[in-house]
Amino acid sequence: MNPHESRVARTRREFLTTSASGLGGIALSSLLQQDALAEETSPRTDPLAPRPSHFEARAKACIFIYLAGAPSQLELFNPKPKLNEMAGQQLPDSLTKNVRFAFINKKAKLMGSKRTFTQHGKSGTWFSDRLPNIASCADDICMIHSLHTEAFNHHPGQLVMCCGQQKFGLPSVGSWISYGLGSESENLPGYVVLNAGPAARGGATLFSSGFLPASYAGVLFRNKGEPVLNLNNPAGITPEVQRRSLDALKDLNDGRFQKLGDGEINSRIAAYELAFRMQKAAPELIDLSQETKATLDSYGIERAGQEGDFARNCLLARRLVQRGVRYINLFHGGWDAHDGLAANVKNNSKVVDQPVAALIKDLKQRGMLDSTLVVWGTEFGRTPLAQGNDGRDHHPAAYTIWMAGGGSRGGITYGKTDELGWSIKENPLHINDFQATLLHLFGIDDKRLVHRFKGLDFRLTGVGDSGHVIKDLIA
Repeated sequence: MNPHESRVARTRREFLTTSASGLGGIALSSLLQQDALAEETSPRTDPLAPRPSHFEARAKACIFIYLAGAPSQLELFNPKPKLNEMAGQQLPDSLTKNVRFAFINKKAKLMGSKRTFTQHGKSGTWFSDRLPNIASCADDICMIHSLHTEAFNHHPGQLVMCCGQQKFGLPSVGSWISYGLGSESENLPGYVVLNAGPAARGGATLFSSGFLPASYAGVLFRNKGEPVLNLNNPAGITPEVQRRSLDALKDLNDGRFQKLGDGEINSRIAAYELAFRMQKAAPELIDLSQETKATLDSYGIERAGQEGDFARNCLLARRLVQRGVRYINLFHGGWDAHDGLAANVKNNSKVVDQPVAALIKDLKQRGMLDSTLVVWGTEFGRTPLAQGNDGRDHHPAAYTIWMAGGGSRGGITYGKTDELGWSIKENPLHINDFQATLLHLFGIDDKRLVHRFKGLDFRLTGVGDSGHVIKDLIA
């Protein structure tokens, strides 16, 4: 061993654990008590082993449906009769002062919505005529009309929603949950990603593990063919040969870990072992032959093209939850409507309305909705102002998302915007507040789920006092 390797191997952790001095023992004891405030004192031998929550959890799994591009809340969820009355007028300068837009200028005119809105369920929740199936789930849905963010362009906005801040290199929500709780599934990843339609601007940055170990990153699955690229063995390699190869590789990695104590080595070992187990589990997952025709029809699996892909992903999400996967991202892109708004909303709603409603009803009738949180989310909303003849610009100041199940409070509408949909009038909710509430449903205190990186203590919901649990959203 050369002198440099010798110094690397003799880490602070090794010194404290081997030192005979009383000072070393005291320091180690102090470090062990700070598990909620600093990085762990020793790497996990199994990064995805299940771990207890901070307190009793309501949710065991989350299916986060991400509509990339920002669907218009004014065409889907939030009727504004006054906006229709004032269509064609210009907002007072006092409202647009110091407001940043992505494309339009401050002289843009108000544009009403052509959609018809009606109330649904005992809760009387409003939905437009573009979402009749989701509307039938009104009493299970917790509608939030007062979300806001600082980001006014797509990639930064997607990073805030998925990673807590508009910065690169941060872990996503699913990665934080996997890091905090581990995985219930032995044969599938704890965090799975499914895509349909145009890709989200943020790409893999939206399901990255960031500075957390690689074991906690989202694993991108395909809904047809080989579930994960290069998962299958090459021709001529039997499972027995592969098992012997993995055992030899594990021995080499174990030796390296004993020398360096690098937690990423354990992540590498765990990844190889998980991939080996996935060779049986993943093909079985995407084989829908055991599902009834009634189930397939309810999701719209046989629909052609992109529509069928998203429907299939919704059904796969339910199957993933049944197999112990804790966090599933369903990305559906193509909602960016700077022009052609009417056609955009019509076409995309046709893709998502039936399968999302089927997912909620399927989970409910199987007794899974109470422990499975379903979220409809996006990066920001759309302006009441027109862009061109038939479009809306980005609007981070006030927009709509919703959730169902998983301990959320169904059948309520939280927050209120003004009569034009321009600003929030009641119960403003920052994305970090929503994230803190989501973690709370999993039994996680967002202030205690911390990882030390480069001398700083990071958490999903930012720094200081950011991120507040909203008890009104919890059943």
